Amino acid sequence: MSAESPEQNEHYLRVFKRRFRDWRGSRPFWAGLFTLLGGIPIAYFPYATLQLGQMTLSMATTAGAGSLIIGVLLVTLGLTMWFQQAVRIFAGVASILLALVSIPVANLGGFVIGFLLALVGGALSISWAPGEPQGDEPEERAEATVPQQRAEPAEDFGPMYDTGTTVDANGGRNSAG
Repeated sequence: MSAESPEQNEHYLRVFKRRFRDWRGSRPFWAGLFTLLGGIPIAYFPYATLQLGQMTLSMATTAGAGSLIIGVLLVTLGLTMWFQQAVRIFAGVASILLALVSIPVANLGGFVIGFLLALVGGALSISWAPGEPQGDEPEERAEATVPQQRAEPAEDFGPMYDTGTTVDANGGRNSAG
């Protein structure tokens, strides 16, 4: 190992941040995060017991199992968006459908918080597209940004409206001029 290698001189936190940024840029990161965060309140609120001073607020409902299933599925879909980009469209559609089902099943979709997060995450997943890799050589990028000039026609095609035409044997029309 030489003393000039960049890996040796960089701080490990800077290397981690750069690698995380590259990882995050190659997948629908925010879609997965919103979907994952949307599943947590949907699964949590039916089983939560909130204390407001001396008053205990419990949201135990008969739909607790359905809420738990929807929440766990949304968390799983969020992780799937991160680690399996090929199924991002399916995961996005499934997230939107589960978010809509959570409205009647899971206390208005986790008091609308989980519903909105899962809905936005699903929409982001459907709309995300992988970026195009940049060329290694700067000449390729420069040529791609230069607008192409329009070539002028080299021949004169005659008058615009030629009325003397005959039918060719192959079905086309030839000018009889």
